Amino acid sequence: MSVFAGTRSISGVLVTIDGRPLDRALQVKTYGSGFFEWSYEGDGPLQLALAILVQYYGDQQQALSMTERFMKAIVANLDNDWELTSEDIRSALLQLNPMPTDVSMR
Repeated sequence: MSVFAGTRSISGVLVTIDGRPLDRALQVKTYGSGFFEWSYEGDGPLQLALAILVQYYGDQQQALSMTERFMKAIVANLDNDWELTSEDIRSALLQLNPMPTDVSMR
């Protein structure tokens, strides 16, 4: 099971997956400046939602199709420091899209 984590400090934000920096998925799509943010709805949270879902699904189109809903339901509501497991993401995606084609992490 993978663990995504984010922290906000005076130095900025850091988002990791299993302790390694999470790729921003800029090759898929860039929202605004392309930097990560959370706790509100906007470009930074969209970029984070996309990056998490690209990693989770392993499929760019599937990630893009769920990015906005995932951002609004999950990323916009994260605290300053947060952690999401792949199981947390799976559960959230099942609630957002009850008839998914595939919700398992690659």
